[in-house]
Amino acid sequence: MNVPAFRDFDAERFLIEHWQKRPLLIRNPWRSWRNPLPPEELAGLACEGEVESRLVHETASGELDLEHGPLSPERFGELGRYPWTLLVQAVDHHVSAVAALLDAFRFIPNWRVDDVMVSYAVDGGGVGAHFDRYDVFLVQGLGRRRWRIGPQCDEATPLQPYDDLRLLAEFEPTAEWVLEPGDILYVPPGFAHEGVAVGDDCMTYSVGFRAPSRGELLSGWIDHALDTLTDDDRYTDPDLSMQDNPGEISSAALDRVYEMMTRSLSDRPAFARWFGEYATAPKTDRLDWAPEGAVSMQDVRSAMESGATIMRNPASRFAFVCHEAGSVTLFVDGVAEECAGAAADFAQRLCAEPTMVPGPDMARCPSVVNLIHELVHRGGVAFSEDD
Repeated sequence: MNVPAFRDFDAERFLIEHWQKRPLLIRNPWRSWRNPLPPEELAGLACEGEVESRLVHETASGELDLEHGPLSPERFGELGRYPWTLLVQAVDHHVSAVAALLDAFRFIPNWRVDDVMVSYAVDGGGVGAHFDRYDVFLVQGLGRRRWRIGPQCDEATPLQPYDDLRLLAEFEPTAEWVLEPGDILYVPPGFAHEGVAVGDDCMTYSVGFRAPSRGELLSGWIDHALDTLTDDDRYTDPDLSMQDNPGEISSAALDRVYEMMTRSLSDRPAFARWFGEYATAPKTDRLDWAPEGAVSMQDVRSAMESGATIMRNPASRFAFVCHEAGSVTLFVDGVAEECAGAAADFAQRLCAEPTMVPGPDMARCPSVVNLIHELVHRGGVAFSEDD
């Protein structure tokens, strides 16, 4: 399923006025809308062991109960008359029609994309009032859902005493809308919100964007820097001079230690490479597209000469960093590839287009063939079986 672009949507204005600032209701911006995933297929994914899923259902006392998947097919027939919601994570990794939804949101950099979570709810189903620490576009796929938006929250906001659900203890909505199929609600980080299904067969596609914390970034970068150091890299002070008081840690010593500590952390080229690897590191449930048999360079070249289409693995993450003289570092699933010339042009195009036809001309470029061969071998891309 090819999802058309938005109509009459000013992405630049959205970024200036709403992105990470305030919520926005976008009434059906699609040129045409069709729900990309039937409810029964979503339920089938929730029964698979390699797919992360959750079931939130209301008990007779009005409390919410959480179950983690995989679920048995019989479980859905046991839920009874109380409202319930099924949530399945990273559905874009498993269903190409859901992955296609991301194309409409490419005005946000690729490295910020997390995944597309899909929920199905019966009448009255929801997960309670809560807030997230990331940006999300809530696309109504099927049925109707009432969304209520509240004020911004933070770590000091009181929560209900649930172990597995981070529900707000108090929720005072400031706006309310009922979304129809194709409607989109954008919610920035921290804003309280609550969605409740209005009628049965309510499906919502949550296009989420990652927002790593300062602590996560520091921890990862410092761990990486530590891996590059040796035990012989030690403090030295060959210009040591006499001090009036041996108990003083002198300014000169502090400066030397500070420079020693920060030198490896202030290497920007090394940081850029680390961050590219960090930002494209695959999720644990990444689909394995690695070929079962050996694929030769000639196999790749022949496929390119025949006009075959290359597809990116929907569970893979692609990004690049530009350098002087036109070269780039391509990052795919946490692995860096240095690219120059035609390979650099190809790498940038590959990051922008989920599918592409390299063509016979590129088949005559060894650096491009080598790059595609490596990505096929690692399961980041594959040639379309239809070609």
